[in-house]
Amino acid sequence: MDITSANHEIAEYPLPSAGDYFSLLKPRVMSLVIFTAFIGLLVAPGEIHPVIGFTAILCIAIAAGASGCLNMWYEADLDAKMDRTANRPIPAGRIDGQSALHFGVALSVGSVLVMGLMVNIVAAILLLVTILFYVVVYTMWLKRRTTQNIVIGGASGAFPPMIAWAAVTGDVSLESVILFAIIFMWTPPHFWALSLFACKDYANAGIPMLPVVKGEKHTKKQIMFYTALMVSVSILPWYLSFAGIFYGATAALLGGMFMWLSFALLTDKKTVEENSASAKKVFFFSIFYLFALFAVLGIENLIERVL
Repeated sequence: MDITSANHEIAEYPLPSAGDYFSLLKPRVMSLVIFTAFIGLLVAPGEIHPVIGFTAILCIAIAAGASGCLNMWYEADLDAKMDRTANRPIPAGRIDGQSALHFGVALSVGSVLVMGLMVNIVAAILLLVTILFYVVVYTMWLKRRTTQNIVIGGASGAFPPMIAWAAVTGDVSLESVILFAIIFMWTPPHFWALSLFACKDYANAGIPMLPVVKGEKHTKKQIMFYTALMVSVSILPWYLSFAGIFYGATAALLGGMFMWLSFALLTDKKTVEENSASAKKVFFFSIFYLFALFAVLGIENLIERVL
């Protein structure tokens, strides 16, 4: 091969950018993980050195990104079939699968080791379980096989505040389990609302999301059901007295709004294909809901500490 042809190949297959590698980490998902983990760290009883606390949050963030990277590596064939994911680095050809695999594994191992060495072993074990649950249980096992993929797999996204709590206390308590349960119950209505207006994408990729297999009507009923469960669980921090009246009122208000939007979606006579507004309202409000609920929990805790 002469120099001209070699240069042509280099131009045709450029090296991936730092931005491409960063996008493998699913930064939008990571931001929610970091935030809920930070609130878990903030409200956990006891003290933690700021450097150790920062290290714990950093490890959780890196592990979340590593999980997203390994998810993209394994699902590159599915991503290529879906409009909203076709431009991800692997299906778009900007990063090869092998490089993504090595990147994800290195970040996973590094985050768990650092958590164990610099924070504590309980937090490290929970972090490892989270990565394995998302990559092996959800991505490799459930995603392509069952409509319950989001319900069961949602546990992986619910672990961060529990991990952060363990980073402070060295154990798992009822309070951290409740924080886990709020996110666990939140996940189905959040992702099923998305799957309603992205149904064609999932169908084209052969992913058995609930609306693809059971239809819109059944999916809307399940969104309503899990929203009711989520709202009930969200009141528990106030009921069990590890959150105050401000949090309780906010949980009730936001929960009522979430219930109303879910009910509006359930009773909307138009199909999502005809009008996706109701499903999109549930989806986007769900993001605001979780951020706001955990923000109020954290702010209330800060105020109590100051006073």
